[in-house]
Amino acid sequence: MELEVQLHTRRKGWLTTNGPPAVRCAWASLVFMLGLCLPACTSLRGLVTDAGAWRPEPGDVASPQGLPEIGKWMLNSQNEPARWMGELYREKSLQEPINIIIVDSQARSAEEARERLVRNLEAAGYPSREGHSAGYRGYVDGVVYEQLPAGGHRAFANEPFELGSNHGRMFGPHPRGDTWLFIGAFSREGVDPLDKVKHRYVSFNRARDDLSQHLDMKTALKITAFVNLGNALIGDAVRTTGDHDGIAVLLTTARP
Repeated sequence: MELEVQLHTRRKGWLTTNGPPAVRCAWASLVFMLGLCLPACTSLRGLVTDAGAWRPEPGDVASPQGLPEIGKWMLNSQNEPARWMGELYREKSLQEPINIIIVDSQARSAEEARERLVRNLEAAGYPSREGHSAGYRGYVDGVVYEQLPAGGHRAFANEPFELGSNHGRMFGPHPRGDTWLFIGAFSREGVDPLDKVKHRYVSFNRARDDLSQHLDMKTALKITAFVNLGNALIGDAVRTTGDHDGIAVLLTTARP
């Protein structure tokens, strides 16, 4: 599916070009100060840094038609592909793939896009819950984003962490024309209180499918396409993505 792409344009305002000298000077000073504080301020909006924080190899990035460049993996706090709880699955390291893409065409700002995302996930039965590992990141088109939900050991999950659940994190919003894009990584875990390892990997596909179907049924987000990100590790000697098939479900909202 081809998504409409609109280019951002920058317009020179009256203050910067035609205003009185004093006003132009004050404006220039403000821009300079904002430039100095930008690295510290951007994290407040969920932005970590630019592509310099993670220089992906060609095989770690997908370029789906009609979408921006998307990192194939959820990243840990060191900007490395995240491993599922450090667990081995069939004697291989279990790498966590991106398997959900959401495009919101109704939000008018990044803050509104985040708020709408949380509301939609809650409506789908996936509120923010405690008891999960945190500090993850995701890569979209040269930008590394911190996870949502933010703060503490939280994830979006359909059950408390003491029970087996589908859970995951979202990353964004990334501006794309007049839309906002999120990517996410979701998995299903099983819990056995008698097992030495209490939380075990069960499935990536089951969590992806359950979340996308509930969003489609209970919110304005509708399943629009199945995007091949090419992030199923098959035949790798040391890494695996379990049952993941390399597909991310794309959900979009109708234009207002």
